[in-house]
Amino acid sequence: MPLLKVEQISAGYGDETVVNDLSFHVNRGEIVSLLGPSGCGKTTALRAIAGFEPISSGQILIAKRIVSSPEMTVPPEKRSIGMVFQDYALFPHLTIADNIAFGLRKKPAVDRRVQVEHLLDATGLQGMGQRYPHELSGGQQQRVALARALAPRPTLLLMDEPFSNLDVELRERLSMEVRDILKSEGISGILVTHDQHEAFAMSDKVGVMRDGTILQWDTPFNLYHEPNHRFVADFIGQGRFIAGTVKTPETFDTELGELRGNRSCTEHIGNQVEVLIRPDDLVPDNNGDIEAVVKDKAFKGAEILYTLELPTGTRLLSLFPSHNDHHMGDTVRVRLNAEHLICFPAGNRP
Repeated sequence: MPLLKVEQISAGYGDETVVNDLSFHVNRGEIVSLLGPSGCGKTTALRAIAGFEPISSGQILIAKRIVSSPEMTVPPEKRSIGMVFQDYALFPHLTIADNIAFGLRKKPAVDRRVQVEHLLDATGLQGMGQRYPHELSGGQQQRVALARALAPRPTLLLMDEPFSNLDVELRERLSMEVRDILKSEGISGILVTHDQHEAFAMSDKVGVMRDGTILQWDTPFNLYHEPNHRFVADFIGQGRFIAGTVKTPETFDTELGELRGNRSCTEHIGNQVEVLIRPDDLVPDNNGDIEAVVKDKAFKGAEILYTLELPTGTRLLSLFPSHNDHHMGDTVRVRLNAEHLICFPAGNRP
């Protein structure tokens, strides 16, 4: 059953529409992300859900109750939501325990103390309750901000680029920790981010946004392997396109030979298309039927991402195990191992 329903909302500033006819829903216990480039409307959508921005059309419901419409807006503090901001927004003059307890001022002292200790433990901040924010690292401060948002036991947690000020390793680790905490507490969450790795690591569903609307609302797996829009295919993951001609609804003629897709192509037989090839679709194989020249390489630890040039001049990406260390100009052999092949009309740029 949906906890949150966003139904065809529009919002903006002055004469500029930033969110346009946006719809999605979040089930109880589900974590979702709004993912997209800067200026796509994801933060405005989050602020409308929080009650910080009015909407000009549509409606927002939380637990079946209308909280936003063009005629009315329920104040943020009456929506049973928590919010974690990019800049943490901690009170520097309060201890960590007092920061966490800030939203519990109307609760009995015993209940406040029990809840604070529970959240200190849940967020890995045991023994730090009497410290002040400036005495903690950035990752620890973000945990405090999370604990403070969770303290009143909201039904929904909103997170606006909460990890963007952290280094990559800490960002990845903390995003997984936050997911575990939300799941264990049974709290639904919405993450706004431009980082697809962060969105994929945390979320059950992800909405890829552009120009104020969602182009695809799907699982991370489907967004990567079965993008329904050329922009989504370009924005998610890495990949290159090769030219093809539709032979049947499931097959294409390309410079790599006849390729078969896992779903029907909407283009008519004979039409020119572009077929998406991901780096993990090209597998190193000494007996492979595709010969290519190494033009670039990027070491990624367990893997190396190679840019390979075909005899035709087309360049594709391929992931090799890191012990397959080739040099620029080396000739390698690969084979296509693509279970998911998606095509888009030729020249249909995002």
